Amino acid sequence: MKDSENSILCDQQEMMASLLHDLKIIREEMLALDSVYQHVLKDLTADRKASARNLLHYVALRRRDLRELQERLAICGLSSLGRCESYVLANLETVISLLHKVTDQSAVEQISPQYPVEFRKGRQLLEMNAEELLGKKRVDAGLTIMVTMPFEATDNYELIKNLLQVGMGVMRINCAHDDVSAWKVMIDHLRKAEAETGFRCKVAMDLGGPKIRTCELVPGPQVMHWQPERDVLGKLIAPVHIWLAFPEANGITPVGTDVIIRLSDQWWKGVNAGDEVCFVDALGRERELQIISRSEHGLSAEARQSAYVTPETKVSLLARDSKVSDDETASGFGHIPHVVNYILLRQGDLLRVTRPEFPGRNAQYDEHDQLVEPACIGCSLPEVFDDVKVGHRILFDDGKIAGIVREVAQDQLLVEITRARKEGQKLRADKGINLPDTNLQLPALTKQDIEDLRFVSQYADIVNYSFVRRVEDIQLLRKELELLGKPELGIILKVENQQAFENLPLLLLEISNSAQAGVMIARGDLAVELGWERLVEVQEEILWLCEAAHRPVIWATQVLDGLAKKGIPTRAEISDAGMAARAECVMLNKGPNILEAVRLLQDIIRRMQRHQTKKRSLFRKLSIADGLSS
Repeated sequence: MKDSENSILCDQQEMMASLLHDLKIIREEMLALDSVYQHVLKDLTADRKASARNLLHYVALRRRDLRELQERLAICGLSSLGRCESYVLANLETVISLLHKVTDQSAVEQISPQYPVEFRKGRQLLEMNAEELLGKKRVDAGLTIMVTMPFEATDNYELIKNLLQVGMGVMRINCAHDDVSAWKVMIDHLRKAEAETGFRCKVAMDLGGPKIRTCELVPGPQVMHWQPERDVLGKLIAPVHIWLAFPEANGITPVGTDVIIRLSDQWWKGVNAGDEVCFVDALGRERELQIISRSEHGLSAEARQSAYVTPETKVSLLARDSKVSDDETASGFGHIPHVVNYILLRQGDLLRVTRPEFPGRNAQYDEHDQLVEPACIGCSLPEVFDDVKVGHRILFDDGKIAGIVREVAQDQLLVEITRARKEGQKLRADKGINLPDTNLQLPALTKQDIEDLRFVSQYADIVNYSFVRRVEDIQLLRKELELLGKPELGIILKVENQQAFENLPLLLLEISNSAQAGVMIARGDLAVELGWERLVEVQEEILWLCEAAHRPVIWATQVLDGLAKKGIPTRAEISDAGMAARAECVMLNKGPNILEAVRLLQDIIRRMQRHQTKKRSLFRKLSIADGLSS
């Protein structure tokens, strides 16, 4: 028995000696990476240098496959380094020190220069950076909630005040929508609500960035269709409510309107409530409208039958109280908009992606149904053609349609569609285009962004930087902020493309000298670029790297969207919101039920943070554990 015990002890000694050897090599690699980036580290303050070094150490650690090493560490009852993100070298040194002692090796060789961050300091640096960027968390708040403003917030002060009261910590305004006058009103509402409630809230504004989108298509026919609601037996449930706006109307539309027609003929001025307007629609069917009411802006009408109307459709009047003279018995409906056109694409189809000045259209076929010319659609930023290579993937409309580039020319790409629904997928104008395999050289700041920065730098606390790809993009933004006299403005890097993800360590190093900086996981675009199946692991990697750099993370895209938009969350959304507890901030998109979404998110986060912080599970008492008698 003694020989067996001695054999086991000997095996453990050998394993520990082997572990010590391997860990020392990892430590040397960490310190070597320190040396490589001395030019970055030398000008940083003590705390920022500590965070930058910790990031470098984590990157060096994760260049290896550590799974076998972690198993050996666990067998020996030692830390497996699995939760070391915020204090990498300190964790490693602790394990090395213990191994020195149990293997009776001399611990005199002090192993490395003093490690930059110990356990408590790592957490403190992250919390400090989060507070600097996002503001001080409220008492008992799990994390900061960022809420996207709808246009309705411009004339709904109470919405902003209520959001502030239920927990909004950052107001988000997207510069891709609305205009400076609307943005200013939203911010003025917020500042007024802050004064009334005593709560504080930062303003973050998203720059639009160089979003690559599809361009206009050849217009469809000018036709308008309406259809009343009927039950399964065809009985009318509700008529169609139509607003007939007078030519000079100011845009006011009655509540409950289903269809809006902008009239172009003064003939309608003689029509009154109670009159009946008759016409023959585009299918040759006799139809009528009942005029319900009249105002200085237009006429409210009801239709009890379906109809198709075009610019050629003529109307006449069965008057009850009409002021239309006998020689003015007929008119038209006025302006009938073009139907929004689309291209129908199936797997195997060819598509030309062209310059924006060429309107898109469907494929052309001859009388024998043979392809004469593939479908085509314009690209809003044709300069990307210079970077695209044959064989690169191209995605349209949030990845609903995918293709492979087969030919590249100066003014177009020829794409073979590789993914679309079997029955065909519709591609319309103003849909996103992603090029995940292409090393795009587009600058992240557009002319419009630079113009918008004037407002952002004056009124916002944070700029959300869209479509960042490389270090030079951050340098460009800083240059513009310095010119505006706001170099200290908070910056959130939106990681929403493959290049940003792959360059994340370098991007984090670049912001290591910033007092206020963080990262947003823009999960929608990121999932399109990298593939939905990779999103879970990718968002984990971003969380790990940002924790190593002691930088706050904003968890964004579709959090509790079902609740915000439709009033009912899905089970998957609840689980997703729980996962967001590991970030420092969660972003909610707009929706009519946004107040309920904020309340529920607060509750979920508070509950989850009793169980875990970042990646560490916290063993609070479980009530179900009382079910077993002692």
